[in-house]
Amino acid sequence: MNRKDEHVSLARAFHQKPKENDFDAIRLVHSSLVAARPEDIDLSTEILGLKLSTPFYINAMTGGSEKTKQINHDLAIVARETNLMMATGSVSAALKDPAVADSYTVVREVNPNGLILGNMGAGRTSDDAKRIVDLLQADGMQIHLNVPQELVMPEGDRDFHEWPENIQTTIQQLPVPVIIKEVGFGMSKETFQQLQSLGVKAVDVSGRGGTSFSQIENARRKKRELNYLDDWGQSTVISLLEAQEVDELTLLASGGIRDAYDIFKALCLGAKAVGISATILDHLLSNGIDATVEMIEDWKIQLRRLYLMTDKATTADLIHNPIILSGAPKEWCQARGIDYKKLAMRS
Repeated sequence: MNRKDEHVSLARAFHQKPKENDFDAIRLVHSSLVAARPEDIDLSTEILGLKLSTPFYINAMTGGSEKTKQINHDLAIVARETNLMMATGSVSAALKDPAVADSYTVVREVNPNGLILGNMGAGRTSDDAKRIVDLLQADGMQIHLNVPQELVMPEGDRDFHEWPENIQTTIQQLPVPVIIKEVGFGMSKETFQQLQSLGVKAVDVSGRGGTSFSQIENARRKKRELNYLDDWGQSTVISLLEAQEVDELTLLASGGIRDAYDIFKALCLGAKAVGISATILDHLLSNGIDATVEMIEDWKIQLRRLYLMTDKATTADLIHNPIILSGAPKEWCQARGIDYKKLAMRS
């Protein structure tokens, strides 16, 4: 089986299993009076100059085979019909084999006027990034960090020393915004600071809680001996908490997003926008395009209600919502010296 197809099959299989989720450890403080009016609610947001009408988007998933071409085709229809930004999966496969390039370019063909992000690993060069942007007519680029996945992957990379230079050079030379993205292992304050020193302006923290690529790659090993890495890394919530004292960095969140309420909580923790992968993919493959469009449109309605219920008219206003932490996120903050109490006193 093609590795990209195998990833999709395993991601769907593991998605069915119930998982603990740190979003459940966040509580919003209720306000009984609201001054905002329904017509005041504005869901729009901005990422390094990219204007999104909705504060969530279809995050990087797949590409590189006939099966994944069809998936990307259908995802692009969903993105077009709901006016969502969409990121492709890693386009590295198309750089290696031009014969599979159409499994990525189909996204632009189906959605010619949409916001589209390319995607590549940090092992790729700025020249590779330029080729991807040209191939997709991309509006932005994701560079993903996936050390645990590579080390568990039987055929993965083992040397990552060139990544910082590649990231720095790509940011300097690429004509579109660059977002540095984890792949489900989360980020720390130290990582944010390292990335900022390279000129990074935006990150997708992509934390533990959704698809586990260490779990997927271990399932592809003959002995499956690395299962202790299935839950490696920081959750999305904890990653956003780690960023509370990091200034001048645009935050995006993904990993374990199940519904509109999780999107809302991530926005309250400082994310400018929220990426969703497995939840949308599973719904699409199980229920089809129309039902997935309907689900996304319903999320928009739910978000408007949540904005109104907390008396916030815009996405940017949500960082003033007071929130209470419990469980693992609270314990993490206590251990790491993160002032979580100030989040409860916001107004």
